[in-house]
Amino acid sequence: MTIREMRLGDLPTVLAIDRQSFSMPWSERSYRFELLENPAAHLLVAQDDEGTVVGYVGFWLIVDEAHISTLAVHPERRRQGIGERLLRAALTWAAALGADLATLEVRASNHAAQALYDKHGFLVVGRRKNYYRDDGEDALLMTLEGLQEWRWKSGGGVG
Repeated sequence: MTIREMRLGDLPTVLAIDRQSFSMPWSERSYRFELLENPAAHLLVAQDDEGTVVGYVGFWLIVDEAHISTLAVHPERRRQGIGERLLRAALTWAAALGADLATLEVRASNHAAQALYDKHGFLVVGRRKNYYRDDGEDALLMTLEGLQEWRWKSGGGVG
């Protein structure tokens, strides 16, 4: 398994995973904007030994805050540690760029994702009522403070 920066050529697979993972997937135009025009955006993919993209993560770096914007793993490849490796790589990269705080929103019903974030020190700090437009579900706001310390303790490295 390799973690690397996302490229335009990865978009067909990323879009397919996105559609299988989310009720409101991002558009190709959104990913193109993130890759080509948004200097705050950082996107990584997980590629298996056969060269197939099996997951991805994105974050926006704003001053010293990394906001995890998306994270998904192909449904057939879940529960194999890929999401965890992607999260760790994104947090490590964000810390290397100077971030000291990471934030994200997660569906209140997505207990698997919450468990992953909790495992890495994220805490629930708020609730965004009716956050998701498709069904009005609430989002939990989770943060990880002390990202520089987290990086040191985790021995974090990309890959």
